[in-house]
Amino acid sequence: MGTLVLAFAARHLAHGAAIVAVRVWPAADYTRVTIESDSALAAKHFLAENPPRLVIDVDGLDLSPQLRDLVGQVRADDPFIAGVRVGQYQPRVVRLVIDLKQAIKPQLFALTPVAAYRHRLVFDLYPTQERDLLLALVQEREEAEHQAAQAVQDALGEFIGQVDRPAAAAPGPPASGPGTHTAPGAPDDAAASQPGPTRAAAEASKSTSKAGSRTSRLVIVALDPGHGGEDPGAIGPTGLREKDVVLAVALQLRERLNAVPGMRAMLTRDADFFVPLQDRVRKARRVQADLFVSIHADAFFTPAARGASVFALSQGGASSAAARWMANRENLADAVGGINVKVKDTSVMHALLDMSTTAQIKDSLRLGKEVLGQIGRVGRLHKASVEQAGFAVLKAPDIPSILVETAFISNPDEEAKLRDERYRSRLVEALSTGIKRYFAKNPPLARNRGT
Repeated sequence: MGTLVLAFAARHLAHGAAIVAVRVWPAADYTRVTIESDSALAAKHFLAENPPRLVIDVDGLDLSPQLRDLVGQVRADDPFIAGVRVGQYQPRVVRLVIDLKQAIKPQLFALTPVAAYRHRLVFDLYPTQERDLLLALVQEREEAEHQAAQAVQDALGEFIGQVDRPAAAAPGPPASGPGTHTAPGAPDDAAASQPGPTRAAAEASKSTSKAGSRTSRLVIVALDPGHGGEDPGAIGPTGLREKDVVLAVALQLRERLNAVPGMRAMLTRDADFFVPLQDRVRKARRVQADLFVSIHADAFFTPAARGASVFALSQGGASSAAARWMANRENLADAVGGINVKVKDTSVMHALLDMSTTAQIKDSLRLGKEVLGQIGRVGRLHKASVEQAGFAVLKAPDIPSILVETAFISNPDEEAKLRDERYRSRLVEALSTGIKRYFAKNPPLARNRGT
């Protein structure tokens, strides 16, 4: 999934606001449509049927060719939007009709200027039924086991076929005669040396059974690529965006962890869309994750800052002024990415703020130490120990959680490394090794559910 970003120079429309940009962010979780303007816009919406569509009336706008072109361009693979129509419904009221591919729960809200953005009118199209992320992981595991067992069966079948196939010049067995004798019921030497179908099936069954016993307890690692969508994160000197590089690292790390028998990685986002901090934690808890690893490549106010860091949550103050600064910066992601404050579950937020336990932090520090030790083999460290600060995304009370700053993207040398696929591969290997070393020393406990 990508993003469609079409912008043009702000040009005042007659009696209306100036449109700065319209952006469409399609994803499996939800699709976001953003209209950015130089002044605040207000809108009303309703759902209509036959065919299903979302109707939005935006006040303070007069229709222009640019606006018509912008909102009419939607990706064919968007899971929610089939197309968009636009027209002048009333004087200074533009009507957008979004044709839908499935039933949705729309959210419409306005955002005030922040960071590089001006006023934004946001339409979020959510499915009426949220995906069961844990079920999806279990099904992925079962499919992987089935494919592995089938590969074993296919390999054995090929081997048996080769053994049973007579060689072109092979001498035949000795003829029966007075000088030969076979014990009743005993196989001949050739048959005894070949794994017949029954033996092959038994071996395959045994192999599959062993694989099943190794993976009966599904170990789940939640990987959290920072930022995304409306929130680009930090931007390097040559334009490399944090949201892009950390997604690339997370996707590669997911492949590496999924190759470990009995382990599955869940991504809080697997494409370029925004996920609020609270939802990142909620996704990890929904799948009963054993670990939570948030991946970043932040910037500092000076380009001289360099080196990787690993952070855990702090119940008290930050371990350093830099750690506090980093946490404050990351915690601004919701404001930049854009959240609908009217639907935020304040009770859940308070719970996440208040329920962080000493045990969780202790385990997080253990995990952080293993990961930091491996990252130190790949490149320079900013600090040789795990730091602590009040990162909102680390506040799952029951999941060991760390935030990894892979490098300072604001440093020209480190930005170049983050562009290098070979360096990212080494970084992924370090993260994977650190996670596996943590599990080797701290085996996960049994679950309440049958996974």
